[in-house]
Amino acid sequence: MRYNASPVGNYLDEKEDKSLNIKVSASILNADLSAIGAETARADAAGADWVHFDVMDGHFVDNISYGAPVQKALSKRYFIDTHLMVTHPHTQIGIFADSGSDMITFHIESESDTDHTVNKIHRAGLMAGIALKPSTPAESVFPYLEKTEMILVMTVEPGYGGQGFLSYTLPKIREIRKRANRVNPDLMIEVDGGITNETAPLVKEAGADVLVSGSYLFKAKDMYKAMQSLK
Repeated sequence: MRYNASPVGNYLDEKEDKSLNIKVSASILNADLSAIGAETARADAAGADWVHFDVMDGHFVDNISYGAPVQKALSKRYFIDTHLMVTHPHTQIGIFADSGSDMITFHIESESDTDHTVNKIHRAGLMAGIALKPSTPAESVFPYLEKTEMILVMTVEPGYGGQGFLSYTLPKIREIRKRANRVNPDLMIEVDGGITNETAPLVKEAGADVLVSGSYLFKAKDMYKAMQSLK
């Protein structure tokens, strides 16, 4: 699926009923990486809308995860939600576009020029997202709300899976949603970090409509039930 297309189903046509629009992006960072194909298929069968692919360079964040060759191995049947936690994301756009990304999100705190990077993602035919860390103010992304398809609010510090949800990020989600409702009502707000059946209602009430979940899903005894509890 490529830029100018609805990310999943008829997202933009269903705005009048927000309950129809809650998407779950299954983070494979917390999956059994020795069986990444089977784990991704398991999340798909349980009802995941997207596959969340975290890329860490060991510089922007301390951890190192995986790169484009691993992403390319994933089935093209999935919507690939690529999250670049890297220092120079503008150098990676072509690589991840070629390896199957449908959405590429990069950090406002990175060293790449934000406008240039958004434009490069769009020229590659993909949807663009901008992520911000828990301590970064909502205002930092306001100039880009009309230029992007999604804002990703980190609800944990980026770099590691399995962390606890930071409740002080909720007002930031509300601020971004309030501003987006004025300038770009179709903007998606994604949240990433500590999303469970207990925190999902909080972020949805604040205005999020794409929920990234890893540990909660992949460690659940029944992934389908866990998925439905998020939606």
